[in-house]
Amino acid sequence: MYLLGCDIGSSSVKASIVNQENGLTVSSEFYPKEEAPIKTLKAGWAEQNPEDWWDYLKLAIKQAIKNGNINGKDIEAIGISYQMHGLVLVDRKMEVLRPAIIWCDSRAVPYGEKAFRNIGEERCLSHLLNSPGNFTAAKLAWVKENEPSLFDSVYKFMLPGDYVAMRMTGDAVTTVSGLSEGIFWDFKKGEISEDILNCFGFEKDIVADIYPTFGKQGELLESVAAELGMKKGVPVTYRAGDQPNNALSLNVFNPGEIAATAGTSGVVYGVNDRVNYDKHSRVNTFAHVNHTEKQTRLGILLCINGTGILNSWIKRNVASEGITYNELNDIAATVPAGSEGLVILPFGNGAERMLQNRETGCSFHGLNFNIHSRKHIIRAAQEGIVFSFKYGIEVMNEIGVDVSIIRAGNANMFLSPVFREALASVTGAVIELYDTNGAVGAAKGAGIGAGIYKSPQEAFGSLKKLDEIEPDTSKSDRYLEAYEIWKNKLNS
Repeated sequence: MYLLGCDIGSSSVKASIVNQENGLTVSSEFYPKEEAPIKTLKAGWAEQNPEDWWDYLKLAIKQAIKNGNINGKDIEAIGISYQMHGLVLVDRKMEVLRPAIIWCDSRAVPYGEKAFRNIGEERCLSHLLNSPGNFTAAKLAWVKENEPSLFDSVYKFMLPGDYVAMRMTGDAVTTVSGLSEGIFWDFKKGEISEDILNCFGFEKDIVADIYPTFGKQGELLESVAAELGMKKGVPVTYRAGDQPNNALSLNVFNPGEIAATAGTSGVVYGVNDRVNYDKHSRVNTFAHVNHTEKQTRLGILLCINGTGILNSWIKRNVASEGITYNELNDIAATVPAGSEGLVILPFGNGAERMLQNRETGCSFHGLNFNIHSRKHIIRAAQEGIVFSFKYGIEVMNEIGVDVSIIRAGNANMFLSPVFREALASVTGAVIELYDTNGAVGAAKGAGIGAGIYKSPQEAFGSLKKLDEIEPDTSKSDRYLEAYEIWKNKLNS
């Protein structure tokens, strides 16, 4: 028997099939083969057609079943991961009213800022754990004001994963975790936020029915099952946004555990067991996948725009033409920790929420023409990215997130020995690298939700650890000294 995981990204949609008995991935497939289109009708706008996600997913599921040479009727449960903070609107016929406003669309910023002032900053942070910002609630407010006739036809708003689940089951439902990422959830009262509804003028019935993150959320429609080659009634038993799901995929459920990614941008996602918030709103707090009324588990999300994009810029513009990333990493390793005083601040990819939405740009400090060469720049760039992670982790420490283990996929910046060593040594955390992805995690989440796995430990017992990096105590002092110099430059 098998489990199906679906990952609805903005670049592509992925489906993975997992053997529920041994936990191994049978097959994976994604569509489209080239990056999915994003419509940018105006500067700062970003929209996608939800129907495209559904079409891509059907193609991916059918091909994954074929690639795995399995009978689709042997799939027992479905899990869904999705791009966070998006807005999908449907009418009473469950038909889409307009293109989805996705996570990277910034048009709603003024609406979130106005709500932050009108509700009150302290009340927003203490009840919602975030400012309304540019999240789903603010996007819905933009539609209400700018497309009033369309808004009058709205039956339900949904997050991208809610929409895909609705296409599978016919049911419009959501989760507390999803509502919290849209800034609709009052953590003090444990209910939909009346402050947000009243501030923006939303009726409560515009919110889909709330179901647990794990558990039966609907059953596969007969027509959909026939099209996919699956059986009618297969339950959807798990859904979560991509970052909480990435944490789940890495078996990050409890305080002290951190999930990290370091691609073009970087994410550090930690788990807190206390309802707390950053008074400067430098990190975001959402309900983690295992958060319940009886067990507080909050995901603290730190996003850094200027991470791997700096490393790729260095590769294109500083390193010798034709060099590979592995060769770049080898060159970085020839320079001692601290890059002999060269400091690079990596923030050259837009405003950084961690820096209270300042757009500082990337900058070099302490460049000495008699000491430093290309190889120092290469290493200082990687260390600068590491130090940005350390800086963000310190913010997380302030609200009670202690870091002892950092788990990550074996990809992107985590392929660099210099990056791994520096991150472990400056944070004091053990880094564990795994071979997994979001769709596989969603499949195992489905297994938990269906009761096939009795615990996360059972679900992720087969998770393959590829490497473990301990802090290098002989270099920790040098890294910490270099970090203090880096932080002083940042704050000067």
